[in-house]
Amino acid sequence: MTEATLARARAGDGDAFRELTEPYRGELHLHCYRILGSLTDADDLLQETLLAAWRGLDTFAGRASLRAWLYRIATNRCLNALRDGRRRVPAEPVPPFDPPEPTRRGEATWLQPYPDALLEQIPDADPGPEVRYHGREAVELAFIAALQQLPPRQTATLVLRDVLGYSAAEVADMLVTTETAVKGTLQRARATLDRRRGDVTLARPGSAEERDLTRRFADAFTADDINGVVALLTDDAWLAMPPAPHEYHGPDAIVSFLRASTAWRPGRPFRLVATRANTQAAFGWYLPDRTRPIAHPAGLIVLTPGPHQIHAITQFLGNDLPLRFGLPATLTW
Repeated sequence: MTEATLARARAGDGDAFRELTEPYRGELHLHCYRILGSLTDADDLLQETLLAAWRGLDTFAGRASLRAWLYRIATNRCLNALRDGRRRVPAEPVPPFDPPEPTRRGEATWLQPYPDALLEQIPDADPGPEVRYHGREAVELAFIAALQQLPPRQTATLVLRDVLGYSAAEVADMLVTTETAVKGTLQRARATLDRRRGDVTLARPGSAEERDLTRRFADAFTADDINGVVALLTDDAWLAMPPAPHEYHGPDAIVSFLRASTAWRPGRPFRLVATRANTQAAFGWYLPDRTRPIAHPAGLIVLTPGPHQIHAITQFLGNDLPLRFGLPATLTW
């Protein structure tokens, strides 16, 4: 940032403002996603953040970096949206078949996956000295889901301190509170997050183990080979399907759901197209038409693969999701 560019932006030069803020656009979008858990909400709040920054540029005094100033705006815009009930909570979908009784009903039905293609566009920033969660770990699906169970200010505090590495003093300034309050909030957030995330070891992205599990899952899933799918799962695996709240724990419960799904669409095995979400293996998920050799998008499946078996299958429902990942609107064969 140069003083000349800042002066031009303050004088109303939109190109200068974009020059100032464009380097931070991707990471601000990811920041909003971490707090909100929703790709759609992150889109909205990023635009709110940039508009607020444009309108309030005269208030940027330069005591902190422009990046920190933008994070302050983004964080408080997200917190305001949550406080005002502006989160987009999708309506619970009506299943086309009678599903078995779920093990539990999930609460964060607004959860959405995040495209790795967007992550790759974010420049690597030097982590602050306070970072606790690095790179991949800070965007894994289980991490984002666990953040959604925290009170909003705990989520914001933990992300600012443990993911972005801002100091307690900087976070206190961003959230207009005291360092003592930040430390107490962070302690409670860490304890809850550690308890909810559990201790799961994931396969390294792109490793031979991940590729093998992913291939075997795709082969079994697209053949409606329920036994083949379940053979790949850990004994404590979960199947979830936001925005539907239904969650199934363990092979027996997952088998019952897969059987109900297969019985509803006899002779129409799903089609999959590989992609990546939240640094994890994923698939665009397509349902064949009843009368034509064409398949329509049904959602996105994200796998949580360990070194030898799969810990979780998250079937995100939504025919627009594959398109957000740059996948085809339809499949033909």
